[in-house]
Amino acid sequence: MKRKVRIGIPRALLYYRRNIFWKSFFEEIGANVVLSPITNRDIIERGKKYSVDESCLPSKIYLGHISYLVDKCDYILIPRVSNYGRKKRVCMKFYGLLDNVSNMYPEVKILSYNIDYLKGHFDFLEMVKLGLKINKNIVRVIWAYFSSKRKEKRHRISLINEQINVLKSNKLKILIVAHPYVIYDEYLGKDIVNYLKEMEVQILYSDRLSRKEAISYSSDFSKTLYWLYAKENIGSVFYYKEAIDGIIFLSSFPCGIDSLVNELAIRKINNIPSINIILDETNALAGLHTRLESFIDIIKARRENE
Repeated sequence: MKRKVRIGIPRALLYYRRNIFWKSFFEEIGANVVLSPITNRDIIERGKKYSVDESCLPSKIYLGHISYLVDKCDYILIPRVSNYGRKKRVCMKFYGLLDNVSNMYPEVKILSYNIDYLKGHFDFLEMVKLGLKINKNIVRVIWAYFSSKRKEKRHRISLINEQINVLKSNKLKILIVAHPYVIYDEYLGKDIVNYLKEMEVQILYSDRLSRKEAISYSSDFSKTLYWLYAKENIGSVFYYKEAIDGIIFLSSFPCGIDSLVNELAIRKINNIPSINIILDETNALAGLHTRLESFIDIIKARRENE
């Protein structure tokens, strides 16, 4: 029996946005998916080895996951993403990842697709072309695409509905504003989420909102905000501002976009208690817990005095 093609997917960056779709798509066309492990200290050290100091922490983590996968699969999936249309550009790191990895690991076989709506490179066509490299049956590839999109959509709707239920709670509600690859990464954001849950805080997530709604609300912050993912994050602040007790911004060092957008948002939303936590490679938990505890205590006191 012919062995299935093994496709490695780094558990970093866009994985936290597209993992449901990717895993389903490749399995539907007859491939096996190999995931890198959750981020740990070894992954961080691997990533630092292949990164320049100026790279943001999530980029370093990504390269660490690539390093882990190099000898464990037949191909590694590395998408190249530039934009989803006019005024929907993403950070340049998503455009440069393919070149970075290709130069660092010339021996690695890479599967890639190019998302650039302004130049006619759309998600459907790109995924079909990629799928045909694994399975020549175009009917099965197209079916796999739409089947996987439905699974992805159902998953997002379930997260959105779950968040709607959280809004009905009378408990303290905190909005965490962060990219999915920060808040859901075990090394970066998981401890913060767990600590807040221990303090019986209801958590709202900036990515668990209709993306169209989030983008429309981002104009309350700025009509000229350049980056799509920043629009989605900041839009959630203005959407939920009347329903939350506080906001925790998570910035990954030294991300320029997070530094600019999060600080400006804190100044603009000056009637809601907010804190900006910058996450770096040290991930010192003791000081972080102290800051979170103080922040929650301030919010509780403010709520009791209203």
